[in-house]
Amino acid sequence: MVVQIPIQRLQVPPGQRVLLQDVSWEEFIAILQDLGEHRVTRIAYDDGLLEIMSPLPEHEYFKETLGDAIKDIAETLELNYESYGSTTWRQQAKQAGLEPDNCFYFQNEARVRGKLQFDLNQDPPPDLALEIDITSPSLERFPIYARLGVPELWCYNGEILKIYQLQDGQYIEVKQSSIFPQLNLSQLPELIETYRPAGRLALRRAIRAWVRQQQTE
Repeated sequence: MVVQIPIQRLQVPPGQRVLLQDVSWEEFIAILQDLGEHRVTRIAYDDGLLEIMSPLPEHEYFKETLGDAIKDIAETLELNYESYGSTTWRQQAKQAGLEPDNCFYFQNEARVRGKLQFDLNQDPPPDLALEIDITSPSLERFPIYARLGVPELWCYNGEILKIYQLQDGQYIEVKQSSIFPQLNLSQLPELIETYRPAGRLALRRAIRAWVRQQQTE
């Protein structure tokens, strides 16, 4: 006797992950539909393996903080961008799908400006994806991002920001971002920690001032 439990009833406590095996592409799409748009969980799919993760408040704080920082940097440098949050990016031919903590278009911004629906068979993937690494994932996300063709990843664990660029199908850690090559982004974590007790408005003002200062150096 096989008992099927609706995916909506699956409870994932904050900070925990559930890994499902032997999930077909069709089942993956059905699960996305069952879970719906308005949810706190994040998903990643890698050729039959499906991870469902529920983030901690700490994770969400740094997701919002670093996402705001990227926007503040871009606006201070007067760079056009598009931000698509935790959009579900997927490509059946690559058997890959995931939801980043945030994602941005910079180099390809003009190609997607104002766009509301995407097909990675025709549209470019985001130029930058953000991953907050507060808890250890059970499913390695780098190969998924690589198959989707995302050029740059920022990984932040609350203390250190690491930047990776896609080279020959592999992510290589680099010191400078291709999007903000003029900035020393290794200083961002210290800036975030220094101004965190002062509130979000003070932090965002400090980041904009920091960008202007680096422009004059």
